[in-house]
Amino acid sequence: MSIIDSTAITTQGTITALDPTGTPPVVTGKQPAPRPSSLEGATVYLVDSRFDDSLELLKQIAAWFGVHMPSVTVEIRQLASTYAKDDPDLWEEIRNRGAVAIIGVGHCSTCAPAVSTHAITLETKYGVPTVAVHTEKFDRVVRSVVKMGGLPQAPLVFVPQPVMGKSAAELKAYVEGIDPVRGAPVMQEIVEALTRGLAPATDTRAAAPARPRLVSAESVDALHELYQANNWTDYLPIVLPTEARVEAMLAGTRRDRDEIVGRMQPTPNRGAWSYTVEKVAINAVMAGARPEYFPVILALAASEYSSRRSSSSSVATMVVVNGPIRHEIGMNSGIGAMGPYNHANATIGRAYSLLSQNLQGGSEPGLSYMGSMGSAFSYSGVTFAENEEASPWEPLHVQHGFRAEDSTVTIFQGLRAVTHSLGLRETHWREHVADMLRGTEAITAPCLLLDPICARQFVERAGYADKAALIDGIHELGKMKAGEYWDLQLVQNYVYPRATFGEEPFASRLKAAPDEMIHKFVKERINAIVVGGEANGYWQIASAMRHATLSIDEWR
Repeated sequence: MSIIDSTAITTQGTITALDPTGTPPVVTGKQPAPRPSSLEGATVYLVDSRFDDSLELLKQIAAWFGVHMPSVTVEIRQLASTYAKDDPDLWEEIRNRGAVAIIGVGHCSTCAPAVSTHAITLETKYGVPTVAVHTEKFDRVVRSVVKMGGLPQAPLVFVPQPVMGKSAAELKAYVEGIDPVRGAPVMQEIVEALTRGLAPATDTRAAAPARPRLVSAESVDALHELYQANNWTDYLPIVLPTEARVEAMLAGTRRDRDEIVGRMQPTPNRGAWSYTVEKVAINAVMAGARPEYFPVILALAASEYSSRRSSSSSVATMVVVNGPIRHEIGMNSGIGAMGPYNHANATIGRAYSLLSQNLQGGSEPGLSYMGSMGSAFSYSGVTFAENEEASPWEPLHVQHGFRAEDSTVTIFQGLRAVTHSLGLRETHWREHVADMLRGTEAITAPCLLLDPICARQFVERAGYADKAALIDGIHELGKMKAGEYWDLQLVQNYVYPRATFGEEPFASRLKAAPDEMIHKFVKERINAIVVGGEANGYWQIASAMRHATLSIDEWR
């Protein structure tokens, strides 16, 4: 047996370790709405999820009814905000009209669960017969969603992927064609889903059977293979979480092993799994972390924010540690801080990734993870300490309301785009920064990652004596023409719906003329972090929005 596995428990010739998974939620069965026997003379609402040309496909469904079922009255409505928000006013309207509903299109890893969740709400809370339309890529995703939502018999109809960018003729062919999942005509399925009764709920409350605390195999190698086969690893070698190792990890906190730390899910509407201090410890052991790191890892787990979120855009997380604990556990904030050159940085980030995967119910491509390309950042979540001592400004946690002597961890989400430069030029630095901001996502925010050399240049050359001035300056440099901004697909999906219903500052920006320069970012979301060892004045702008800054001290 190798040194790394020397504490494995041997029982009757087997090697034993602990199960790293969380506890699934209890599912409550729900009753579907009664169906009309026919759609003749009925009112059908087509509800647009407001994502990537969904409306265009719904227009083709409306056209089909006009030709094939002209007695049907079709009402097309858009959700009042983004697909992530409930719309009770619209649901009430549909119910009061005695109508049925078709909602779609679910064609991303977050909008597909939302579409089916809205359909379940209409069915079970408002008594409206509803069918959800999705693209074929999200078949397994939405079947899981309706099961966890208590209506596994919910009607699901599928069209080909993609919908975005397709012509009216191509979308008409989708609607008049065959469901690529079920093999039946799409519109036949829709009509039957709205007119044929669904099976009643069976188990009104169904809890998943309890998993054994321990797992075992006949050898260390076999146990490693078992963890990998169960998708409990990141496909890199793990440290087996034996009872002795987990006990040692638990010594890193005063919290009770059975205390519930939080609940997590890969996206909203998937069902949040719960987990204890012990379950977090198991994943920390697997990542190779030390007990003195455990309070940081517990704080990350308590955020209830998954570093393995399922977004088709392949999001990742970035973790920044501030305060005295940086030195107490030997984190790196200098040369190589954002790379694989420090044990604490590497294993804390890896523990966050593993616990997110295992405690939320899995991160399986095609089911609970739908990142189209994936992200290498997901291995360790880019975890590092801020170089507070070399910063000319207040540290990140003080900026967000903590005391300098507090130890905190901050989670950033997004990380889909990074721009890079060297220093600030004397003459055209504003133009150069503005160019970098053009490459920063409009729906997240710029997070400046500055080597101390460059941070001092922002003070000496740009005149940003404090962080507030820096953020004001970046906000002003981050502008673009209103017409170009509102034409961005991500802005159309996630900002435009909020602007049309009056949310500021987006509503005011919507009033701008197409050639008027408007702010691209929300100022309060801009952040700056000093990190690096002064090997040169390099810096980056990450498209990363702060999710939360959390106390580590509470978890000691």
